[in-house]
Amino acid sequence: MKYAGVIFDLDGVICHTDTYHYQAWKSLADDMGIYFDEQINNRLRGVSRMESLEIILERYDGKPLNESEKKLIAEDKNEIYKSLLMRMDKSYLSEPVENTLKTLRDCGIKLAIGSSSKNADLILDRIGLGSFFDAVSDGNNLQFSKPHPQVFQLAAEFISLPPSKCLVVEDARAGIEAAVAGGFDSVGMGDAFDDERATYRISRFEELLAIVLD
Repeated sequence: MKYAGVIFDLDGVICHTDTYHYQAWKSLADDMGIYFDEQINNRLRGVSRMESLEIILERYDGKPLNESEKKLIAEDKNEIYKSLLMRMDKSYLSEPVENTLKTLRDCGIKLAIGSSSKNADLILDRIGLGSFFDAVSDGNNLQFSKPHPQVFQLAAEFISLPPSKCLVVEDARAGIEAAVAGGFDSVGMGDAFDDERATYRISRFEELLAIVLD
């Protein structure tokens, strides 16, 4: 097989928490009198919490905020988001995703998460995958967020494989850019389906099996 490991983005690939991100940022933006809609929310996909806040603050016209104030705002958002995540359960893991992951694991493929989220472990626990993956590289161990390749480089290091033997699965253009920068082949799905930089494109998660196990 061409690939010995697969590195998955989490949100939008393994499960979907976009609605919760939107609700949390919307609540914060409304409190600050900042216009925020789903189009702006789409710009936040795949980027860090602090970078997301900077995008939202582009429409802010209040008194200047220092870095400490920004960090407090971001922490408030995360507390709202985490409270919403508690609504998640195993029903958020679709049958095609679960079956595909189990098939890859049964075939000896190493599986890792590569996510900018600092809540990856919580999300995985809620959907029943708390100890499923061989490694989790997330926002808690990152110095740089996507489109920097660090998240995928660390994931590959954690599963003891070079980028050339790993396949990245992403639904965000920033994630595809990160994969390319790190020397990884990539699969684009969702919003990244039309990204011409992706090595492969899939419209159904189970199509991944034909790519990895061929």
